Amino acid sequence: MSDLALITPHAKDLGGGFTVRRLLPSALRQAVGPFLFFDHFGPVVASPADNHDVRPHPHIGLATVTYLFEGAMLHRDSTGVVQRIEPGAINWMTAGRGIVHSERTPDDLRGTNRRSHGLQLWAALPVEHEEDEPGFEHTPASAIPSMRLGGVVVRLLIGSAFGATSPVKTLSPTLYADLAFEPGASLVLSAAAAERALYSVDQPFTVDGTPVPAFTMVVLPEGSQPVVAVPQGEHGARIALVGGAPLGHRFMVWNFVSSRKARIVQAQDDWEAQRFERVPGETEFIPLPPRRAEERP
Repeated sequence: MSDLALITPHAKDLGGGFTVRRLLPSALRQAVGPFLFFDHFGPVVASPADNHDVRPHPHIGLATVTYLFEGAMLHRDSTGVVQRIEPGAINWMTAGRGIVHSERTPDDLRGTNRRSHGLQLWAALPVEHEEDEPGFEHTPASAIPSMRLGGVVVRLLIGSAFGATSPVKTLSPTLYADLAFEPGASLVLSAAAAERALYSVDQPFTVDGTPVPAFTMVVLPEGSQPVVAVPQGEHGARIALVGGAPLGHRFMVWNFVSSRKARIVQAQDDWEAQRFERVPGETEFIPLPPRRAEERP
């Protein structure tokens, strides 16, 4: 398949030596379906001396989607939710009109050498839902549909595909699956969403025979039904399938997303003045980054 669009990541330091691979947004395209932010972190081993905690910070106009392959994190937010996030679960946080959250190492893991590996995505919200009330929904790993299709174990995290439907509720058509390929396995992908992309978190794969390196996002042509395969050898591959219906352009500044530029400026003003609701039990926060001239009040 010669008309594949490949997106390579750029490294982003989140602080404390914690670096992620960022695929979206990219110069090639802002979003795939509703997903306009795609970070891959790890696998990384942290020692007791390492501090990879993410202090309280705000969001508007989006939903964060957190999925772990290894490790654990403790989520706290300004709605009062406290949730331990572990591998296989889907955690969907709707920012709407505004939410503040932190992501920290659970206390029971702080004194240990610990591995961390996962994906964090942002989904745009439909314009009519950008100012919804904030909320958080945890779907445990046990509730996620799972099936074996030949040499591929499919976990349908969000949406409908492969003859199954995830219980995760969304506000627009959204697709997200975790595909675990054995060495030499292949899978025909149906056109289950208007826009789709694939990303391997560990090993290379092919799309209709075209090689795709690991840590590279490949955007599939609309309506195509390609054969995705992993070469014979010692290793399989863990591939994320993401997509859905596009929601149009969004303005993005720091952690804020909106269809209206003025709304982002307002959110910057509100965070700078500490008008967002606070996370119970938290005293720290991440300051607003320096603003461009056109963003200053």
